Amino acid sequence: MMLLQKRFIIVLLTITNISFSQDMQEGFTYLETANYEEAEMYFKAVLQNFPNNKTAKLCYGRAIGLNGKPKKANSIFVELLEEYPNDFEIKLNYAESLLWNKEYDTAKAYYEKLIVQDANNFPALLGYANTLSNLKLFDDALIYVNKALDVLPGNESALISKKYIHLGYANQYLKKQKYNEAEIYLNQNLLEFKNDRETLLNLANLYLISNKLEKAEATYQTIAKRQEQDDIALSLNGLALVAHLKAKEKQALKISTQAYHKIKFIKDTTVIQQTKERYIQALIWNKKYRKAKTLTNQLLSKMPNKNWILALNATRHIYKSEFKKSLENYNAILQNDSTSFDGNLGMANALKALGRYKDAYKFAQKTLYFYDNQKDAANFVKTLNTQFTPQLNTTTTYSFDNGDNNAFALNTNIEIPFSFKFKLLANYNYRTTNNSVTNNNATANNVLFGLSYALRPKLNIKASLGTNITNAETNNHTQLLSDIAINIIPFKLQTLDIGYKREVQNFNADLLDLELIQNNIYANYNVNTNFNLGWFTQYFYTFQNDNNTRHLFFTSLYYTILNKPSLKTGLNYQYITFKDQVPELYFSPEEFNATEIFLNLIKDENIAKPKTWFYELTAATGIQFIENNDRQSTFRFRAKLGYKFSDRSLINVYGSHSNIASTTAAGFSFSEIGLRFKWYLNKAPLFSTKF
Repeated sequence: MMLLQKRFIIVLLTITNISFSQDMQEGFTYLETANYEEAEMYFKAVLQNFPNNKTAKLCYGRAIGLNGKPKKANSIFVELLEEYPNDFEIKLNYAESLLWNKEYDTAKAYYEKLIVQDANNFPALLGYANTLSNLKLFDDALIYVNKALDVLPGNESALISKKYIHLGYANQYLKKQKYNEAEIYLNQNLLEFKNDRETLLNLANLYLISNKLEKAEATYQTIAKRQEQDDIALSLNGLALVAHLKAKEKQALKISTQAYHKIKFIKDTTVIQQTKERYIQALIWNKKYRKAKTLTNQLLSKMPNKNWILALNATRHIYKSEFKKSLENYNAILQNDSTSFDGNLGMANALKALGRYKDAYKFAQKTLYFYDNQKDAANFVKTLNTQFTPQLNTTTTYSFDNGDNNAFALNTNIEIPFSFKFKLLANYNYRTTNNSVTNNNATANNVLFGLSYALRPKLNIKASLGTNITNAETNNHTQLLSDIAINIIPFKLQTLDIGYKREVQNFNADLLDLELIQNNIYANYNVNTNFNLGWFTQYFYTFQNDNNTRHLFFTSLYYTILNKPSLKTGLNYQYITFKDQVPELYFSPEEFNATEIFLNLIKDENIAKPKTWFYELTAATGIQFIENNDRQSTFRFRAKLGYKFSDRSLINVYGSHSNIASTTAAGFSFSEIGLRFKWYLNKAPLFSTKF
């Protein structure tokens, strides 16, 4: 939005009782046609010959003021006022010079005196309206611009001022996230200025912020109807952004490419810059990093240290998870302009990704200091707050299999962060299971308490200790439980978990009665890439209290087809071997192999907005080999549907079915249904996040 303070009203010279030479008509023409440099030189020459010519001095003051020398202009009008204290025309020009110098409070008081002197003076009314607008007193500004229009109906300068007052009003409501009110003022502008570019761009921006993407798209298409090449480029740039927000990245690149090819026809340098910027952004969105880097470097060689180019470099590094490199770019931006929105919020995002949460908060709050109530910055703080807010996660399930086992379970997890590094953990699990044929039943209660501590931004340790109390058909017992894990980010796009877990097998009543304890040493390793391919590997070594041991190896190679919603496909392989085979007690093959292909569709609950649905659907099929038996076909299915009530609570139901052999139970058919509730116990973190 063009800032109102950048606009200067042109007060028409209606000087009376002053005779001036017709020879100065050339200078008047320069002023009227905004050729201020020529006007300055012209009237300077006149004053060399006629230093006391009031008209020439007044015009010279206007010329230099409008030519970027507002302080000097103001001093000239002060001198004229001392000489002609009652000249109303000089007073008007002096008042306007206060606007040029951005002395809005002084201008306001001075215009109020002028309006008392002449309540129907058009320049005074319009100047006062513009002053009020610059002070963001839009209610009064609108009153006085309408009074000016009553004096001179249809005056173009007054209508333009009214347009900018409406834009200011809309921007004020936009910051307060009162989108309907902002839309009203923008639409009023379009009634008086049909298809006005600035108004349409503001309206499109309003729709983008309020996530009314279809309306934004229609507005950008309206801009293209102006038929000028600059407007067509602006339209295409906007449409590319809409496509990106709809997660249609290929379409965004196609549209921005069209705009990029029109650069040679574009006149406005700002539009040229925006078009280049959007095209490189579209390349980044489509992970065409090499080409984006080449174009960015070409721009930097011609225009080194330009913030918008540095921001493109930073964005590319963010997408490639090169967060330290992005920090270098954002630092350079802030050295150029400490108030830069891209620089401050970009720093916040990069620091968050690096686990430097305190610094991330600082830069987010700095962004909000410079850009009060800005939606992206406010949402960033809200999301970061959520990460450190106490939460409760509870799930109830009912499961059954073709071995006539049934189970009901309740599982509750609580996390209470006390700082950026330290949080307390608690878990309670209740499970009751029975077999309808043998009438064997058992109940288990698990309670664990623990802590999580970030030793470094990329190194976290979690440890829990608790107890299992089992009441089974022939054997009641109490066992120690533990779960210790180290989470590491060794390199970019990689995660490594190493842990030890002691647990009591509780899949069915027979296992609980058996008092089978597993000690698991495990490692999970995940690698992502910048070209949508990922690889997850898991290994478990298990030693049990019956002296049996197990090796479990699982690996998954997957490819991301879509990002929003996430759509992945891939290939899984699993291998299991037990030292001893005790099939009469539990599933313990000497050798088990399974391979499957899968498809996974997710709308993540973490990115779902309040009062919207989220979901997950996984389907897989393959083959399994149990020792030397013939191969068997496998399939599994899992579906989840949930609703996010607010930023603090959500609920979902899920169901799953599988015929893949289990490591803990014989039988090849298992089903489960469940209900889950997640609730953030507080509105904000328990510790201060103000810095």
